[in-house]
Amino acid sequence: MNQPIIQYHNLGLKDYKEIWDYQETLFDRVLKQRDDNDDQSKVNHLIFVEHPHVYTLGKSGSENNLLIDYIQLQAKDANFYKINRGGDITYHGPGQLVGYPIIDLNAFKIGLKDYIHMLEEAIIISLKKYDIASSRLNGATGVWIDIDKPGKTRKICAIGVRSSHWVTMHGFALNVNTNLSYFSHINPCGFTDKSVTSIEKELGYKIDFDDSKMKVKESFKEIFGFNYME
Repeated sequence: MNQPIIQYHNLGLKDYKEIWDYQETLFDRVLKQRDDNDDQSKVNHLIFVEHPHVYTLGKSGSENNLLIDYIQLQAKDANFYKINRGGDITYHGPGQLVGYPIIDLNAFKIGLKDYIHMLEEAIIISLKKYDIASSRLNGATGVWIDIDKPGKTRKICAIGVRSSHWVTMHGFALNVNTNLSYFSHINPCGFTDKSVTSIEKELGYKIDFDDSKMKVKESFKEIFGFNYME
C-alpha cells in the first residue's frame, strides 16, 4: 500500500487571516481529490508558519478568557479572531512554530481522536530532541511539562483542530522563542491555574528557528508515516 503524500509549505511570517483563507483553499482541494482513482495524485498538506501577534478563540471557548479589551489589543499591536476550530483561546506570535496539517484522515485510516494523539506525539518526540521531557495532561489537549508537579505544570504546545468530512484544518502552536508575556492577557486554553513556557525558556538560550522546523517536520513523518512531495 502506498504511503500518503504530503506537500510541505514553509511560509515564514504571514498574517493569520491570510493563512486561514489559504487553509480553506487547501481543504477544498483535498476534499475534491477523493474522487480521483489514482492515489499517487492525492496530495495532503502541512503548513509551517509564524504569525504576527494574534489571539484566536475556538468555537467552544469563552470571550471572558481574553483579559484585555479592543483598545488594549491595538496597543499590543495584536488582532483577535473567533475561528472554527475546537478548543478555547490561544495566542500566536513571532517565534512560535504554528503547524496546520490539512489531511484526509481516511487516507491515514485514523479517526479524529487518534489524529490529535499523533499530533501530540509528534511534538513530544520533537522536544525529546532538545532533551525536554513532555507529556499529555488528562482532560486537556496539547503538550505539557511537569504534569506531576502541581503549581509547576506548564504548556509548551497548544493544539486545536477542526475536522469536516474527515479532512482536517488548524493544528498546533509550539512555543520556540515566543514572547510569553502575551499569554498574560488571556487564560490560555481556558486554564487559570497553569502557565506557559517555550523551548527557549526551558533551555535558557535562543533556539535556531529553522532547526526547530526541521526537527518537527522529521517527527511528523516518523509518526504519521507519509512521504513528503519532492
